[in-house]
This record gives sequence, C-alpha cells and structure tokens, in this order.
Amino acid sequence: MPPAFPEIWRLRLTVTPETLAPFEAVFDLYAEAVTMFMEDRTGMSDGDCLWFLEGFSRTPPDRATVIAGLSVVAAANGVEVPPLEIERVPGIDWVLANLRDFPPIAAGRFFVHGSHWRGKPPQGSIAIEIDAGTAFGSGEHATTRGCLLALDMLSRRRRRLRVLDLGAGSGILGIAAAKVWASRVLCTDIDPPAVRVMAANAANNQVRSRVRACVSDGYRNPLVGRGAPYDLVFSNILARPLCRFAPDLAAHLAPNGLAVLSGLLERQERRVMACHEAQGLRLKQRILVDGWATLVIGR
Repeated sequence: MPPAFPEIWRLRLTVTPETLAPFEAVFDLYAEAVTMFMEDRTGMSDGDCLWFLEGFSRTPPDRATVIAGLSVVAAANGVEVPPLEIERVPGIDWVLANLRDFPPIAAGRFFVHGSHWRGKPPQGSIAIEIDAGTAFGSGEHATTRGCLLALDMLSRRRRRLRVLDLGAGSGILGIAAAKVWASRVLCTDIDPPAVRVMAANAANNQVRSRVRACVSDGYRNPLVGRGAPYDLVFSNILARPLCRFAPDLAAHLAPNGLAVLSGLLERQERRVMACHEAQGLRLKQRILVDGWATLVIGR
C-alpha cells in the first residue's frame, strides 16, 4: 500500500506591494502557514512588481468566509478584491519532493545542505546538514541566508554564550551558533513537530548536547525565562509578531546582547524598528537579500 500523506489546501492571491501586508493578515486567520514571493523582477523595480501570497491549511477553507475577510480589507484600502484561488494540493511526499529541489546553500562561512547531498563542503566552511521535514527552514529562503550572514559577521567579533533561537523551525540558526561558538542554545517553536525536527537536526550535526529544543508560543515557556538574559537572540518570524514580541525581547536580552530579526520585507523595516526603538533598542546593522531585510539590533 502506498504511503498516505495528509491533504493540504492552498489559498493564493496576486497582490500589489501596498496591499500585501493587509491581505496577509486575512490569510493568517484561515491558514496554518503563509508564504509570499515576488514575481520575476527583471527590468522592474520592487515597487512595480506584484506579489504572490499563499496560505496552506490542513482543512478545506470556506471560500465565502475568506472572501468576506478579503472584502473588508479591500474596502479599507480602496481596492478591488483580487481573485482568490483555492485548490487541494496533491497528496504527495512534500518532504521528499523538496529535498530533490534543495541544493546546497552558501552564506558567509556557512554551507547548508540536505542529507541527500553527497558532495564535499568547501574547505574552511562550517557545514550544516538540515532536513526541514515538517518544519520551516532549509536555508534557501532569503531571510535565513540573511540571518546566517549576520551570524558570520558577529562570530568574528566575540563569543556569545547564551543564545535563543525563537521560532526556530528546522533549528538551522541555533545549530549554526552552537557550531561556531560551542554555545548553549535554546531553540523554540510553536509547532511540536517542528521541535522534533530541530532536535533531530541538532543530533545529526553533533551539537545535541548544546542545543535544547522546546515548544513555546513566543517567550511564554518558562524555559525561555530561565535561560535569560541572552547574549544573542534570533527571531526569524514575520513583521507583525516581531512587533508584538518587542517588549519580551527587550526583557530577555542581556545589557550587551544583540538580536537578529528577520522575516520582514524591506518596506516593513521602519515599522519593526519603531516598535523596538520604543523598547530602547537601536539598529546596529542591516542586511538585504532579495527584498527581505535582516536587522541586527541592540541597546
């Protein structure tokens, strides 16, 4: 009998840069995961490009309910409701399919590859073997690359002994920190299957003794509080939760600690920074990759 894979339903919109964030907020209500990507930008500025917004759900979305939510946002922004596509994704092994298309990624000194890759990492690189499985993050996304580039830069300055990777997904950033500094790292995610994936990835990279994985909604797990204050916090999530967690970040960050924020578009940077500046945190460095921003901040 062939293996059974869960049904996945995909919602899709094509939107302008100005309406991306409000329509994303609607998808957050009806999808378990939301992603976005820009159309081919050849010969065009970022402001002229359209964006493809996709949401994924394990239960069939109700079209009328979703359209009602989109209509409220469209009216508030003075635009028409874009055509909504809802389709059932074929029941295939997405993990295997993604692995076939996951090439090795280089970001600074870090060289990220899947277990299916049988080549030899470049000399002098820090190799990380990652299989995303049911967790987000195999290294190919611009936000993950931006965070790895920031870590490569920070690792040349001084060692960070206490590291938190909030919303860690596959655990790639926490594993990278554990490898480069031999630091104690706490990796968290709201999704229990993702926590199992990151723990397995830590073991595969021989850093299981230095990486602890736990389920946490933001900073709520007591383990997060007991590990504070942190010398370095990774928070590669999305712009709105970054803003929501700004007070928690400030409360958990060591006096000389730094945070690496990502998961935000370049145009969302001002809003995210305003929330953190209100907590006494300032921008130290920014990295831009394919329209996505990674911000290094501290007191």
